[in-house]
Amino acid sequence: MSANTNPSIITRNTDDIAAVTGNLYESVSIISKRARQISSKMKEELNNKLAEFASGVDNLEEVFENREQIEISKFYERMPKPGSISIDEFMEGKTYNAYREVEEGK
Repeated sequence: MSANTNPSIITRNTDDIAAVTGNLYESVSIISKRARQISSKMKEELNNKLAEFASGVDNLEEVFENREQIEISKFYERMPKPGSISIDEFMEGKTYNAYREVEEGK
């Protein structure tokens, strides 16, 4: 690994991903839907934690609160990305996809 390579980048075997559903595109679709769910949940959690610091009053404690907000934000930045989490869940069989029945004539 070169010095410029991001250590969070993982090479995935597309054959392994496709083997779960029998179709690479279907697998990627399921993974991407799950990644959006995870991303939405993480964003909501972060916003809720940061909302605790919201205040319309400027005071000396604001500097301390800003440090806490920064630490919370950095924690979320260091977390695994939603795409990586969803791929891992998919490959471990923790993700499923419910198919809707399509009625003929509609």
